[in-house]
Amino acid sequence: MATRINTFDDWMDLFKSWQKEIGLNTGELGEYRWEVKLGELERPDIEFGAYAGQKKWENVLEVPDQRIRDALLNLIRVQGDTEFASTEQQRYLFDTAPSDYDRQSLARIICEESRHGWQMAYLLVTYFGSTGKVEAQKLLERRAFKKTRLLGAFNEPINNWLDMYAYTEFIDRDGKFQLKMESFSAFAPFARSMGPMLKEEQFHLGTGHNGLKRILRAGKIPVTIIQKYFNKWVPAAYDLFGTDHSSSAQWAYTWGVKGRFDENTAGETADLERLNEHARRLFYTELVGLVDSLNLLVPPDQPRLYIPDVKFGRKIGDDTGKPYSVTGELLSPEAYTRQLAEVLPTAADEAFLQDLMKENDWIEPKKIGAEV
Repeated sequence: MATRINTFDDWMDLFKSWQKEIGLNTGELGEYRWEVKLGELERPDIEFGAYAGQKKWENVLEVPDQRIRDALLNLIRVQGDTEFASTEQQRYLFDTAPSDYDRQSLARIICEESRHGWQMAYLLVTYFGSTGKVEAQKLLERRAFKKTRLLGAFNEPINNWLDMYAYTEFIDRDGKFQLKMESFSAFAPFARSMGPMLKEEQFHLGTGHNGLKRILRAGKIPVTIIQKYFNKWVPAAYDLFGTDHSSSAQWAYTWGVKGRFDENTAGETADLERLNEHARRLFYTELVGLVDSLNLLVPPDQPRLYIPDVKFGRKIGDDTGKPYSVTGELLSPEAYTRQLAEVLPTAADEAFLQDLMKENDWIEPKKIGAEV
């Protein structure tokens, strides 16, 4: 993509080129309407931080500090990067969709994730001058399958539909948390973008959770293999909340550009040194409830599904690289290596699923038009 963009129309041309370059079958996407969507602000004033009580900023010139502008630009570019990455990760699943319902669900998810990236590019091009235009172009130049996306979870492959459902259950759920936290932003165009994105994200989460339920009801995939995909994606989702004791999270809150997930219901003063840990803890609690509901479908003679401990498999934060077991015990490096081979998907697991998914009875059927 050597062309430099001057307008959002230029960027849209690059977007179409990106779809072709990643090998996305756009024929599966139907007549989806690509558009910018802006919702209403819940409140016109800044709700927290040093500028609380002031009117939210409508353009970058109103932002009172260059450091705040830089933080906003970074939040927007990272959010946009994740959206295009997820499309790259999921693009080849159409060929193995177990039903027309699943194929259409995938098409909707890919369209909406791409639209979310489209929305972030619009903000970059419209509000952040030449730097924003460069960053908007870079959104279409990095590649998940070349491991050049900004966040680790979005460089991991999605190899099959169990992978897909676990991804949408856990990684997209982190996305919900991030969008909600950004919906409180002092930068009004960013905050207005979040409402429509959150509404669309609910379908993605429902697709993941109900897909896992359908797998359990069919009873063809061993619970132990399902658990391995939980172990793959949940630690990656933990990492997406950022480092522990994060100074960047503290400044984002102080400047009013990103709130807490429960900002309007927390009822207590924010612990600025543990903002990421607070969000991660709320996320973990939500996951435990989800898995409790999935376990209602696990036969009595099968092991229960569980959520990996927050210290397991971490690549960001205080526990980075430490040999904690999937249930949180500190192991020797040798024992940890052995456990990884036991609790993460293996080549044999992938081959088993590939063979199983040649038939469509590995998942409970669902018809087009059925509720997620």
